[in-house]
Amino acid sequence: MKLEELGYNRKIEKYRKDNNLTGFETGRVIAEHKERYIVRTSKGEYNAEITGNLRFTAKSREDFPAVGDWVAVTTYDPDLAIIHTILPRSSIIKRQAVGQSGEIQVIAANIDYAFLVQAVDRDFNINRLERYLTICNSSKVSPVIVLSKTDLINENRLSEITEQIKARIKNVPVIAISNETQDGYGALTVIIEKGKTYCMLGSSGVGKSTLLNNLSGKTIMRTDTISRSTNKGKHVTSHRELFILENGGILVDNPGMREVGIADAEGGLEITFNMIVNLSRHCRFKNCTHTTETGCSVIEAVEKGEMDRASYENYLKMEKEIAYFESTVAERRRKEKIFGKIIKNYKKDIKKI
Repeated sequence: MKLEELGYNRKIEKYRKDNNLTGFETGRVIAEHKERYIVRTSKGEYNAEITGNLRFTAKSREDFPAVGDWVAVTTYDPDLAIIHTILPRSSIIKRQAVGQSGEIQVIAANIDYAFLVQAVDRDFNINRLERYLTICNSSKVSPVIVLSKTDLINENRLSEITEQIKARIKNVPVIAISNETQDGYGALTVIIEKGKTYCMLGSSGVGKSTLLNNLSGKTIMRTDTISRSTNKGKHVTSHRELFILENGGILVDNPGMREVGIADAEGGLEITFNMIVNLSRHCRFKNCTHTTETGCSVIEAVEKGEMDRASYENYLKMEKEIAYFESTVAERRRKEKIFGKIIKNYKKDIKKI
């Protein structure tokens, strides 16, 4: 396989030459299994590990390889590769790590488009869509909303859902599909370009694995039905993996996400809720929180019905969540700095003895 089929381009090649990496092979991480990776190069697929130096110098989870990363590797026979460095990322999709305060979980790297998949029969939730949009906007990834399982509802209900989305979310494509009848697949495949990388984001049971199978033209991932007892999707995809589609597009499949914690450091919230940002320019106070202040243009727009109240409340919730996350990160860094000083002083005292 040629590297171009995996999305390799002139920009990556230039960086490789400019930084004296021509002595290494170049590959792309196509799967991750708890810090063990599968890397595909022009020669084939290799089980890969990172060097001790890369592990030692990593300051956070973001410094480890992720699915979609381009890496410089040394390959050994017949199946082993060592990852020496990660090439610069054009984008990185990430969220708050579940159950780990102040930690980041990297979902995928070097993504061009994200398919935000929701099942219209049971999973539809605009608030969650706005969360996914904020992650995409923060990551500089172009979002596409995909409404799946349309064969399970009637046309009137589908029109209602589509109008609800368009009323709150502007300038984002909305494509309705059925994995059973493959209605809507034509509109979806038009978006998928050869050499571009796409990532699916959504809850379990919304049809991501079936969508992958249909787009690839073969059965790649196992699929399950919805649990009858809980009406929730079953976890079929257990890890992140990158696949080449029938038309040459590149698609990353992800396990279903029940929690979508925002770790926004790039202004994604402001892009998602740009109406609030525009209104806030006319608020009476520059540091207006849009909660209780008099002369707040945002509150006024909500009360007049010019802005959706649910969207406004979702914004406030995510803004509060991001502020808490950032304060947690700052506190952790403060403690790490103190601990580092203790270790440094300890080493000095040892030398004096």
